[in-house]
Amino acid sequence: MGFEHGSLPLAGRRFLILLALLGSAFFPAFAGPRKIAKDLKDVDPSRPVEVIVRFQQAPTANLHNKVLSRGGTLNRELRLIRSAAYTLPGSAIEGLAADPAVEYIAPNRALHSTRSNPGNWANDYHIDSVGAQAAWAQGLDGSGVGVAIIDSGIGDSPDLVKDRIVFSYDFVNHHAGAANDQYGHGTHVAGIIAGSGKSSLGTDYSYKFLGIAGGVNLLNLRVLDENGAGTDGDVIAAIQKAIALKDKYNIRVINLSLGRDVFESYALDPLCLAAEEAWKAGIVVVVAAGNEGRDNSAGNEGYGTITAPGNDPYVITVGAMNTRGARSPYAVIPASYSSKGPSAIDHVVKPDLVAPGNLVISLYNPGFTLNRVSPSNEIARSLYSNHSDATPSNAYFVLSGTSMAAPMVSATAALMLQQDATLTPDQVKARLMKTAFKDLVPYSFASDPQTGQTFFLEADVFTVGAGYLDIEAALANSDRMRPVIGGAMSPLAGVDGSGNVILFVSGASAMWGTSAMWGTSAMWGTRRISTSAMWGTSAMWGTRTLGTSAMWGTSLLAGDGAVWGRQPVHPAGTAIPALSALSAGALQDK
Repeated sequence: MGFEHGSLPLAGRRFLILLALLGSAFFPAFAGPRKIAKDLKDVDPSRPVEVIVRFQQAPTANLHNKVLSRGGTLNRELRLIRSAAYTLPGSAIEGLAADPAVEYIAPNRALHSTRSNPGNWANDYHIDSVGAQAAWAQGLDGSGVGVAIIDSGIGDSPDLVKDRIVFSYDFVNHHAGAANDQYGHGTHVAGIIAGSGKSSLGTDYSYKFLGIAGGVNLLNLRVLDENGAGTDGDVIAAIQKAIALKDKYNIRVINLSLGRDVFESYALDPLCLAAEEAWKAGIVVVVAAGNEGRDNSAGNEGYGTITAPGNDPYVITVGAMNTRGARSPYAVIPASYSSKGPSAIDHVVKPDLVAPGNLVISLYNPGFTLNRVSPSNEIARSLYSNHSDATPSNAYFVLSGTSMAAPMVSATAALMLQQDATLTPDQVKARLMKTAFKDLVPYSFASDPQTGQTFFLEADVFTVGAGYLDIEAALANSDRMRPVIGGAMSPLAGVDGSGNVILFVSGASAMWGTSAMWGTSAMWGTRRISTSAMWGTSAMWGTRTLGTSAMWGTSLLAGDGAVWGRQPVHPAGTAIPALSALSAGALQDK
């Protein structure tokens, strides 16, 4: 399909500009093969570089020798994706790529945790906002389900039951056993999932900080160092380990609160390929969307900033919301830093859904790097104590970011799998997206207290996806799609010659393909996210409103997806609805 510039409607012109900024490859599967990643093109030939080489078959001694004979050294096999990590002279890359046994060469890229600077704190009430109590009332706590936390490790905390951490491996230092958190990020994530609330239990406390699925078994796979930094190779090795241990520990969920920039199609990216292999092995993979939503360096107002591997259409990609200190989902607004879709290069519609991520309180201990470099993370005991005690807590602190939103979805997936162990990853994703809360504030503003910037926030499909995590609704849902691997792949977005923004489903087996699985009740629900757009009754995402930049029609284009219509973005004369009265005392977005 050709994209014509002509006299496109405003929505189409803006979106076409956005797609051009994100990359030229709309259908990556049809693009010609590139054997060297673009960020390896300009390496210094005189210096060594760490790379991941993907072969046409699983690595063997003969294949390793193709690298070693060019001056390379083997660092780690990554058989999960027919690859290995090497250190190789920059001058040898072109020659190695010319070998027909080599499929693709990428850097062993650096990645990091997806947290944001917290600033001032207050209780976010995320447990109340997403309805976790409904699960506990049913006796659900994730018992028997294994959740692999691939992060900076898990540190000591009275709120983490030692017996619940059933396996640990330190990929930073390459050994089994102790994988103690030195940074603080992984412990915070673990607390969101499985904290017992022990340090806030009793008559002295007015609020108990509980994990959403306190009965899960945790697998502690450390890939981030004391500064929250790591590499693709270590994360891929950790995913590989989780798959190998899946049956032994009933690992059904992997949480990846980490990421990096997108450099190539998800179909080539080693990190995405590893995440897909876990998904295909029957493990729900939950990934943070990234914290680049304030990045306007490309003039795209933060759109197109989803980080890898959150750009992969298989996985569940989670964006962050700001509860503004309220218990009701009707009060939440997008966090301004939460990365927005569509993804670069492939234009995958992301995030898939959103959850609380702003000023989330969870576990720590005073020795973590995060606490030393950001003492403002500490909270006063008076926040959850019945006494006027302003001294800092020695058990809890606050972080913001999509890193905090992802584990809420991971914990919910564990609850769903405890309730029905037969659910596949695609069925879990489908239920989460269909039941996500959609009655969100359509327009809002947030300010950065450090820079004074004010951000305009829209609850559109590229910001909030299918909506806000609703645990009670997800557990109440009994819809079941066919157990097809990849049946819930996130669709792709593009602009046709008439300026209509279109969604294309990646595979004919997808549940929201040519005839939507849920008919007029729709895959992504029937209620509204925003008032300036309408999804048609035959569209996969519902019969009521969603999105802000276009009118969703009732027709399908060539049976491939819903048509985005011609309503311009913020047409002249259209007033932006005011925030509710709560906004007067709203927390600043951190």
